[in-house]
Amino acid sequence: MQFTEQFDVVVVGAGHAGCEAAMAAARMGLKTALYTLNVDLIAQMSCNPAVGGIAKGHLVREVDALGGIMGEVTDAVGIQFRLLNTSRGPAVWSPRAQCDKQAYRLKMREVLESQSNLKIKQAEVVDLIVEESPVASRQSSANAPNSCHPERSEAQLSVVEGPCVSANDQGPTTNDHRERQRAVLGILLRDGRTVRAQAVIITTGTFLNGLIHCGEQQYPAGRSGEPPAVLLGEALKKFGLRGCRLKTGTPPRLDGRTIDWSRFEAQPGDADPTPFSFRTKRVAHHDTQVPCYIAFTTEETHRIIRENVHRSPMYSGQIQSIGPRYCPSIEDKIVKFPDKLQHQLFLEPEGLNTHEIYVNGMSTSLPIDVQLAILKSIPGLETAEMLRPGYAIEYDSIDPTELERTLETKKISGLFLAGQINGTSGYEEAACQGLMAGINAALQVKKQPSLILDRTEAYTAILIDDLISKGTNEPYRMFTSRAEFRLQLRIDNADRRLTPHGRRVGLITNVAWGEFQAKQSRLEAMKQLLEKTKLTSAMLEKFASTNLVGTATDFSSALGQPLAQLLKRPEVVIEQLAPILRDLAPDFFAHVGTAALGCPEERSSAAFADDRRPNIDNCLSSCQRNDLKSLETEIKYAGYLSQQQRSIDRLKKAEQRTIPDWFDYRAVSGLSREMQEKLLKVRPRTLGHAARIPGVTPAAISLVNVYIELQGRRREQAAVL
Repeated sequence: MQFTEQFDVVVVGAGHAGCEAAMAAARMGLKTALYTLNVDLIAQMSCNPAVGGIAKGHLVREVDALGGIMGEVTDAVGIQFRLLNTSRGPAVWSPRAQCDKQAYRLKMREVLESQSNLKIKQAEVVDLIVEESPVASRQSSANAPNSCHPERSEAQLSVVEGPCVSANDQGPTTNDHRERQRAVLGILLRDGRTVRAQAVIITTGTFLNGLIHCGEQQYPAGRSGEPPAVLLGEALKKFGLRGCRLKTGTPPRLDGRTIDWSRFEAQPGDADPTPFSFRTKRVAHHDTQVPCYIAFTTEETHRIIRENVHRSPMYSGQIQSIGPRYCPSIEDKIVKFPDKLQHQLFLEPEGLNTHEIYVNGMSTSLPIDVQLAILKSIPGLETAEMLRPGYAIEYDSIDPTELERTLETKKISGLFLAGQINGTSGYEEAACQGLMAGINAALQVKKQPSLILDRTEAYTAILIDDLISKGTNEPYRMFTSRAEFRLQLRIDNADRRLTPHGRRVGLITNVAWGEFQAKQSRLEAMKQLLEKTKLTSAMLEKFASTNLVGTATDFSSALGQPLAQLLKRPEVVIEQLAPILRDLAPDFFAHVGTAALGCPEERSSAAFADDRRPNIDNCLSSCQRNDLKSLETEIKYAGYLSQQQRSIDRLKKAEQRTIPDWFDYRAVSGLSREMQEKLLKVRPRTLGHAARIPGVTPAAISLVNVYIELQGRRREQAAVL
């Protein structure tokens, strides 16, 4: 087959997953192409123009620590920043930013266009070009990190010999990837052009056979005003990839000039925002943040919805797909929580240069006339004009148990999937998948070991492990509760956990790596200082002057104790020690330089808005404060962290016990048919992975463990004969 163009990696779809995937591959030195239906809508924020939130902020921090770009772009265009959950433990602190919707996509496009090795193309991808090639076993970068595809030699870049097929050719297909392995060779465009690629990453979001619902009306679309990807969706089905149908939705947008803002409670951002990126010193709109506003539904709102719920496609039977459990529509809230007298809504600006307002919490597919009635029933929105109605959208996704840990498909070598196509919801979940798919696709092309994160070291790994082990029948959303060891997976230590991985694969520059190492050295020196410096009378006097508001604790018994020991007390926070530490380690505080900040009284406490605000020297920048809070967590929770580390070590032993590709579950005596079906469907790589498959019992795991040895000996004996 003659190819029109040739690339190392091709990314299909320029949403949040596609942007991260394309940037990763290009930064790793590979010739990369990013295909999209409309180059003017790259990284479009289809729903809420916000990044982060509970657990989602953790994902963005991890993307940044690995060398991704979502965090830096958000810092550049965010118009309100808040650090959430600070009244709780540090494991669940999470940043969130309201973004300028238009500025976000423009900035992302600017970043992409400035990247060498990356070409942005506007075209519709309608099919994959694959080659059928018999193999003895699965050839995946997940279990054979140094494997390559010999059929993809340099001599075959222009013309591929051997059986070559696209889905629309109706060529031979098989679902048993152990008997026949197919390898992706490129893509077919709507205009007939063929593009050669050693790896293809599909990140199509809600565009695969997308169908929009608004009341009784329904029409094909990828999102409002854009066509769906029908041909590509059908092609993936014909290749034998199991799929399912999912649903999501979006709320109406209002004209802010027609809203009575005096009726709502303002929700300002933090006075000194915490950036998403470890490389950002100060967010762009630090001093020009805008507020969001809090609204509430009324009894009249609920009456209108109850009387019209039969007109909602979700309840009329028009929509058969399952929507996101943790982001329900407004009609879902009223039906499922009839005892609630009101529900909270948030009025959020979509940008600095627009009057458009996003009504967070009012996702709906009710008819437009009902949406208008709902809005008029909310105090302050009686005269509000609706610029865009809310709607629901159904779309195709692929069963994520079809994937390896690298996000490569098991059935087609070189084909990677990332984002909503894998059954997830949210920009952040998409971005982390896109980054991992981009990294592993590039590593496979370069014939280097894959990057497979452990679920004990990243929320990104938890998301991928959950998807490939359990699958999903509803849009998957990340929560901190999904982590077994979430105290180890905080936003403050994401760089320590993941930046070395990013450096290994080539995504962390020399400058960024130098800054990371310098930061770790500063933190270690400060930790040693806290552990070795003992509290003196002079220190105690200074410490007493910073005592917490409303407390009168006598700390004289702590004289002679290390400062770290004092910090372990639950009533003591590290901000109280800041005046002492400033005298002992001036270089630590001089590194960032706080004099220019002006040191207003509320600055150091704005991000920790609870009842434990210390009345102290307030000249702490967000960077310094966050570094100190990281040290406080390590010291205060040292016992818990050590206990969790021991549990992690035990878990890793199970992960190290691999299940060979040749292992035959059907030959395991005593393994029930149900267990066999579950294990054959997922084909876990390790005993730990197998144990996390829903329904697989500890007894089944023990049997598999024994039979790995038995079948291994039989294979050795057969080889001798």
